[in-house]
Amino acid sequence: MANTPQSKKRARQNVRRNAINTARRSRIRTYLRKVEEAIASGDKEAATAALRTAQPELMRGVTKGVMHKNTASRKMSRLAARVKALG
Repeated sequence: MANTPQSKKRARQNVRRNAINTARRSRIRTYLRKVEEAIASGDKEAATAALRTAQPELMRGVTKGVMHKNTASRKMSRLAARVKALG
């Protein structure tokens, strides 16, 4: 348990930050799942549209510190390759 005032404050901040980061990560996963579903259905136009909406969401996760830059780039690259292969 936190004892000093500073450590108590850090504990409060961590709880709040954890909730925000969890929500952000969940939001990113939702966008990625929409792309996956569009790819699975075989609809290239829907997959391309979903990919376009997912990209800024992924990169926002990078700027907010939820995800590493290379991880986001790797996910985007792999999804883009799969969407391109649909055609």
